[in-house]
Amino acid sequence: MLVAKQNFLRGLLLTALCISSINVGGAELRSVSVTREEGRYCLISETLFGVSQDDLYAVLTDYELFEKFTSAIVDSRNVEPDADGRPRFYTRMEGCILFYCKNFVRNGYLLLTPKHDIVAITDPDESDFKYSRERWRLSSEGEGTLLIYEFELEPSFWVPPLVGPYLMKRVLQKGAVRAVDRIEALARGEEPPP
Repeated sequence: MLVAKQNFLRGLLLTALCISSINVGGAELRSVSVTREEGRYCLISETLFGVSQDDLYAVLTDYELFEKFTSAIVDSRNVEPDADGRPRFYTRMEGCILFYCKNFVRNGYLLLTPKHDIVAITDPDESDFKYSRERWRLSSEGEGTLLIYEFELEPSFWVPPLVGPYLMKRVLQKGAVRAVDRIEALARGEEPPP
């Protein structure tokens, strides 16, 4: 069960914008911080991507592409706008231990400031989270794009309080290299590596 939760957290965090401690195809991690307070996890990172702001924004707002970021996401798509006209999203992640697999679903809506700001808010009534809010802030820097990512999450399932933040940071660092490379490839209009 712990491995399933760890795989899920890996996929969730990689989806949101996985980062690494080394340079990858133009991407450069500048900082990353993971904290936990009263059952809520908070991740803040700053990454410089070697792609244009427009191209990175297009990838991060297209949930049809999120399955290409990480194998933990088994289904992801854009959903019809809600009654207020806000774009909606759906993702389903899966973590397995031998023959036991657990699915985690997130449904929510996006608040968009084109080319600069993306906020994804999860609906707790339709998701496996009490609270989930992600924010991607994009700005041009040199020939690339600076991305400041903020992620706040409170799962509706139990996560060990003593090792949760450690596992989340470890999972980010372990699997991030491939995700960053995939995001950059997609932003360049290329097929990401397998």
